[in-house]
Amino acid sequence: MLSKELKNILLKVQKPGRYTGGELNSVVKNRADIAVRYAFCFPDTYEIGMSHLGMKILYGLVNEREDAWCERVFAPWLDMEEQMRKNNIPLYALESGDPIAGFDIIGFTLQYELCYTNVLNMLDLAGLPVRSADRKALTPIVIAGGPCVCNPEPLAPFIDLFLPGEGEEVTNDIIDLIKKHKALGSTKEEFLKDAVKIQGVYAPSFYSVEYNSDDTVKAVTPSNGAPEKVKKRIVSDLDSCYYPDKFVVPFLEVVHDRTTAELFRGCIRGCRFCQAGFLYRPIREKAAKTVEDQCRRLCDSTGYDEISLCSLSTSDYTKLFPLLNDLLEWTEKDRINIALPSLRIDNFPEELMQKISGVRRSGLTFAPEAGTQRLRDVINKNVTEEEVMSTAKEAFDGGWTAVKLYFMIGLPTETLEDVEGIAKLAQKVVDEFYHNPNKPKGKSVTVSVSASTFVPKPFTPFQWEAQDTAGVIAEKQKHLFESNTTRKVNISCHKVYTSVLEGVFARGDRRLAEVIETAWRSGCKFDGWDDVFDTEKWTQAFEKCNISPEFYASRQRSFDEVLPWDHMDYGISKNFLINENKRAHEGVTTPSCREKCSGCGTNKLNGGVCHALCKSMA
Repeated sequence: MLSKELKNILLKVQKPGRYTGGELNSVVKNRADIAVRYAFCFPDTYEIGMSHLGMKILYGLVNEREDAWCERVFAPWLDMEEQMRKNNIPLYALESGDPIAGFDIIGFTLQYELCYTNVLNMLDLAGLPVRSADRKALTPIVIAGGPCVCNPEPLAPFIDLFLPGEGEEVTNDIIDLIKKHKALGSTKEEFLKDAVKIQGVYAPSFYSVEYNSDDTVKAVTPSNGAPEKVKKRIVSDLDSCYYPDKFVVPFLEVVHDRTTAELFRGCIRGCRFCQAGFLYRPIREKAAKTVEDQCRRLCDSTGYDEISLCSLSTSDYTKLFPLLNDLLEWTEKDRINIALPSLRIDNFPEELMQKISGVRRSGLTFAPEAGTQRLRDVINKNVTEEEVMSTAKEAFDGGWTAVKLYFMIGLPTETLEDVEGIAKLAQKVVDEFYHNPNKPKGKSVTVSVSASTFVPKPFTPFQWEAQDTAGVIAEKQKHLFESNTTRKVNISCHKVYTSVLEGVFARGDRRLAEVIETAWRSGCKFDGWDDVFDTEKWTQAFEKCNISPEFYASRQRSFDEVLPWDHMDYGISKNFLINENKRAHEGVTTPSCREKCSGCGTNKLNGGVCHALCKSMA
């Protein structure tokens, strides 16, 4: 329950609904019945965190237990933080209103590198020391999961345990273990020594890092029985895996205000820039019946009128058409929309267009990623211009008038001609609309181009590549805007320095922790928000710590360099990534997993097989 003091300050902030709790399907338990209290912290605003599927899954998973209670915590916006600090109100959980410093587990999900200062800020708002070495007691244990955990080193001094991989099973393991050690009266170190025996658990304090004279990593050495390589955790069978039958329904509009059904994990494609496509391997699908049952239950329990069928590449789901047939039998009657994000241009058949033609139309989104065929081959996108135009024609035939195209600037080997190709391809899509005799009458077309900046990421074939400098990125963005010759194409680009900073932390080491803390203490937070990000403060933080951001972002690595994340095992063979990097520079593509197994190595994480074609590799 919210205190009278808290209720008073909520009258002074812009969106009090972010901080009240009490939403439909939120879980409130009796404190006396609970052995382990878990504060699930999303280091961004309520609207973003409430859209995140992973949080919904783990919230339901923990609350299924009678002995544990998971509560939600979001980063308070600037106005709310000001009031909390002014009135000495510590960071609290939405369900109970209790300060999270008294919880047993404080868990962060790390979805984006520019949320790191928010992690420190939330710990400080809770009244806790930000560095793990200064938190002496057994509880609260501070843990972190999510995609950024594949290289946890920049945050290593602040977090007690990182959980690489998928969280459904390891979360229960951690809860069981903390419950055991609380009963034993153990020390924090005794708990950590036990925790590192669990697959998918990394205790950074048990690893020492040595550096070479050129500032590259020399070695990472484990101690206290910690494994030399920390293997990620995966769930093998998604049909039997936990999935919630209800979601918390927010009081205010959030980024993705709909229910979400997960189709499969992993990706068959192997786009060389795409970290998610490698981190979430091996490929595992749900049965169509499982997905449909989950959709029904979620619609019934939430009242949502839109279902998003979620995966990295929705049109690659092998059971998509049977699933749509089953869903449309009741969604059309109940006026429930079906959203199909992450569609592939080369896998968007006319039959799929016909299936979704009866649902409420929003814009179609596709990702060619590069403006020329040469560069699409370099990144292994395996999409041709003919396929782009054919898909655009089918969309316009089907009545769509808005298309969004995602591209990247700064990809390895990119030239200004490749950048110009983005504008030319968008123009061709516009021309296709006006040349199409079946286009919707009396309507015009809108083609939105989003050009993000390429950031080399760990566990991809481009993890060794240099990122473009801020000056080069700005030059390419300017050239893209100048290459656009029509008002029918709207171009947007990411801010230059935030992309560079993302590149620094994506491939950084532990020495960057000092920079993160220095920047945070100078006032940096919500760094992913353009209206809050402060370039000058970050520049000063690097200078004060005598650390060069260019060393991490703009430097080409050799294949034999020890990388800061080499002690993390996501199942992907380094030799495979090296070969893919070489093929990229040769402009040679690699077929999808359904065409030919490329031997990436992740099949071994799933009992030897991640796809029928992988049997020979087991």
